[in-house]
Amino acid sequence: MRLTPGLPVQAKAAYSGVETPPRISIHVQETDTPGELLVTRGGSLRHIPPEEAPAAAYPGEQDPPGPTPQTPVTKSEKQIPKGAGKISPLWKQSSDEGAKAEEKQGPGAESTVGPRGARRNMGDHAGSLGRQQDKDPGTGHPEPGKDCTSRGMGRAEAGRKTPLGAEAGSVVLDDSPAPPAPFEHRVVSVKETATSAVYTVCQHDVLGGGRFGQVHRCTEKSTGLSLAAKIIKVKSAKDREDVKNEVYIMNQLSHVNLIQLYDAFESKNSFTLVMEYVDGGELFDRITEEKYQLTELDVILFTKQICEGVHYLHQHYILHLDLKPENILCVNQTGHQIKIIDFGLARRYKPREKLKVNFGTPEFLAPEVVNYEFVSFPTDMWSVGVITYMLLSGLSPFLGETDAETMNFIVNCSWEFDADTFEGLSEEAKDFVSRLLVKEKSCRMSATQCLKHEWLNNLPAKASKSKVCLKSQLLLQKYMAQRKWKKHFYVVTAANRLRKFPTCP
Repeated sequence: MRLTPGLPVQAKAAYSGVETPPRISIHVQETDTPGELLVTRGGSLRHIPPEEAPAAAYPGEQDPPGPTPQTPVTKSEKQIPKGAGKISPLWKQSSDEGAKAEEKQGPGAESTVGPRGARRNMGDHAGSLGRQQDKDPGTGHPEPGKDCTSRGMGRAEAGRKTPLGAEAGSVVLDDSPAPPAPFEHRVVSVKETATSAVYTVCQHDVLGGGRFGQVHRCTEKSTGLSLAAKIIKVKSAKDREDVKNEVYIMNQLSHVNLIQLYDAFESKNSFTLVMEYVDGGELFDRITEEKYQLTELDVILFTKQICEGVHYLHQHYILHLDLKPENILCVNQTGHQIKIIDFGLARRYKPREKLKVNFGTPEFLAPEVVNYEFVSFPTDMWSVGVITYMLLSGLSPFLGETDAETMNFIVNCSWEFDADTFEGLSEEAKDFVSRLLVKEKSCRMSATQCLKHEWLNNLPAKASKSKVCLKSQLLLQKYMAQRKWKKHFYVVTAANRLRKFPTCP
């Protein structure tokens, strides 16, 4: 959706990170000088001068003055998120000078949580569209709040190798990293030859689609390697420039949590980007399956990998700008490994250049995007906060009846912890979300700070306690059903409109 700059909010609707913190089961060497080498358009590497090197929490920016939780205030002031209680400062301060300065400074962010009621449960009118909705009692998902460990928790399928240090009580901690692409990282140049000369594209095997076109399963003829072909329709010179920018961005990405580019082709009316193939499907589709029982530990593992992927992007001065559930894919149907996809809206961030954007998906837009203000690394972190909130609760924190209402909720930072859906969740989880869904972007946690937050660490101890199924799973089923219904509605409506046009003789 495009936003119209300058109009009132009401009128705006009508896929080896550097300095990646070590994981429980993996040993990763940390470095003190992240982002020293950078792949350029020509495929060469250049050194980033010290003045350009990422500093403190956000590359190119100073440490935020204090990512503060939505703390309690007096009755005369704005209210805290419902059900959050008093949130203790759980965030682990970094050891750099910016963090020391932060300790001397008091909370500088205004609590912007409004007293509005719980967000509507999308899917209340979805009827029987959800695949699990018509199940008889006792089938499908266990009752939320019940112990899930006896049913496998959807995390360790039979015969799958247990990661190092995985067992914690009766729960298996699957902290294994996402597998790398089945090919070495390469710098791709767009070719003008026919895709069919090198690859067999399965036109009937559609893996996904969106505003750009469709993604199909394909096979490299010379090796038999399974890949994914993203076919992008282009109508103008700007469309072509946007696709070339996507290729330029993906040429710089070499991280297990970011989908990898393999080849690229250009024709008169389209581009074909050949990429790494994963078969786990969208994250939200995976966790709403009947056989999967979602716990807080699952959410921690997914969120940590999202933050690791975003951390790599930001260390390389790249903004994704379109982080949402559809752009997070599971590697397979058994583990917790994910990959971030779709860099069609991604932009290179230049600290001295002020960047504004007027695109994105309304539910996941940051306030500065809605207001057509300057965007930077915290813009992505807002979207991470929204996704985490949804994984924990099954509710979309800012979703309104219309796009205009949704954006009004966003610019007012009007959200809360629904008392019922967040019941039983840790204060650490609430603290994590509260430090991301902050209206003032300089007060949001960076990806580096997220990875140091207590909620994403000390996982063995959390695994021993993570036995309760989240209520969010059933609510996410309804949300997904409603989303699919909307997509179907728009397709049918467009088809009906086309029928009204006279056909050529």
